[in-house]
Amino acid sequence: MDEITRIKTAYAKRDSGNKKVLYSAFKTDSLFICQQREKALIGLLKKHGITDLSDKRILEIGCGKGNVLRDFIGYGARPENCRGIDLLPDRIEEAVRISPNINFRCCSAENIICGDEELDIALVFTVFTSILDMAMKKRIACEILRILKPGGIIIWYDYHMDNPSNPDVRGVRKKEIYSLFPGCEIHLKRVTLAPPLARAISPVSVILAQIVEKIPFLCTHYIGIIRKA
Repeated sequence: MDEITRIKTAYAKRDSGNKKVLYSAFKTDSLFICQQREKALIGLLKKHGITDLSDKRILEIGCGKGNVLRDFIGYGARPENCRGIDLLPDRIEEAVRISPNINFRCCSAENIICGDEELDIALVFTVFTSILDMAMKKRIACEILRILKPGGIIIWYDYHMDNPSNPDVRGVRKKEIYSLFPGCEIHLKRVTLAPPLARAISPVSVILAQIVEKIPFLCTHYIGIIRKA
């Protein structure tokens, strides 16, 4: 099967399982992971002087139901400046139902309906790990850079490790990120305590989980800013 069909099939399989319960915000470990990611994200934006989002034009690649975009609206982005795209129609339908004031489209990130150098920020959260075809990854990376203004940024959050229990994803390591976005200024930081550890530790002690998360090799994701030259 082609890569797009494979991705859709993988997500359909995931949706038929127990992932909804696994990632529920009412579970201590899920809430811990989300809160720690948000803390890291806000710190990253502040570190790079991005504290006013009111005039930023933002696109999220693989937006799902729009949760990350809604977070950015909470940080000060204006809904009319926000867009989201996703391959899966059911996720876009749900995103539109929840947030009709945001422009959502069902399409592939290989062909983004957007002008050259039009946007300030592209959000890329757990997207590239779901793509196993390197040629497709490169086409999407080129397309993201095409739609960003000079000096525009990609906010990256994704696994850098493989998941042995999930053959439908593959970790994206630092070397690969640099190869996908050549000539860009890239700043990456390891975050997110490995989920098995988060599930074991955070229900017992959130403080202990926060301490353990400071050990870089126990973290499974990179969060970072990729700035277009």
